[in-house]
Amino acid sequence: MLKQRIITALALMAVLLPALFVHVAWPFLALSVLMIGAAGWEWARLNGQVGNAALAAGVALGVAAAATALAGGVGHAPALVWNAATLLWVLGGAWVLRGGVAAWPRLDRTLRLMLGLSLLWLAWLAIAQARVIGVNFLLSLLCLVWMADIAAYFAGRAFGRRKLAPAISPGKSWEGVVGGMVGVLALSVFWLWFDRAAPVDSVSLYGLLLQRGGVLSLVLGVMFLAAMSVVGDLFESLVKRAAGAKDSSQLLPGHGGVLDRIDALLPVCPLALGLLS
Repeated sequence: MLKQRIITALALMAVLLPALFVHVAWPFLALSVLMIGAAGWEWARLNGQVGNAALAAGVALGVAAAATALAGGVGHAPALVWNAATLLWVLGGAWVLRGGVAAWPRLDRTLRLMLGLSLLWLAWLAIAQARVIGVNFLLSLLCLVWMADIAAYFAGRAFGRRKLAPAISPGKSWEGVVGGMVGVLALSVFWLWFDRAAPVDSVSLYGLLLQRGGVLSLVLGVMFLAAMSVVGDLFESLVKRAAGAKDSSQLLPGHGGVLDRIDALLPVCPLALGLLS
């Protein structure tokens, strides 16, 4: 399993890194369209769609993303879009998690399908817009999510006592959440130094938060995003448990599916742009 995970990770980096660092945005946008289409297919399968119906959902999402990019919609989304995404994730996420695993299948299947595809499209649009802003900005956003996850894992293993959501994700603890927040605060300090020390193509997320509202804005902003990364993770775990699935698919051998890799990004990316709008 470990060998398989390493091979898949190396293959992904071999494709992702050149697309990310090339001086034009379209290779990364094209790759992101393929990935979000795959995530749409996985979401449809987890919510009662099978065979061609699930495939059609993924294709439709990919086409919608591609059409948005070709129409010049990337980089020009109004603040209203990100503010609406923030309300949807904060209020809707709390409502879904409060209902728990048993309540999710009671929602209309079409509603669940359209909700998920809409959230995936919003996340794709935010990631695409972040790439247009600049590679440094996008990396600072992605690394926030990865740091929150890594720091939460180690803090949870070392100090975890109080379970966060045992019916959804038994391994998560409140101590892990706090550890994730501490991790992203440390990351923000490093990245503010990096912004000044390196010839970056854009200001990082942390630099923009600092510019917009000072130190308090930075601290509250990154802690909020770290918390919402946990909401994204729990949301996908809830949906998988309701579907009786361990992974969203087996598209990425050793890693599960695309949704398993991007679940925490789904709320964080649009909400980060909401904080800056």
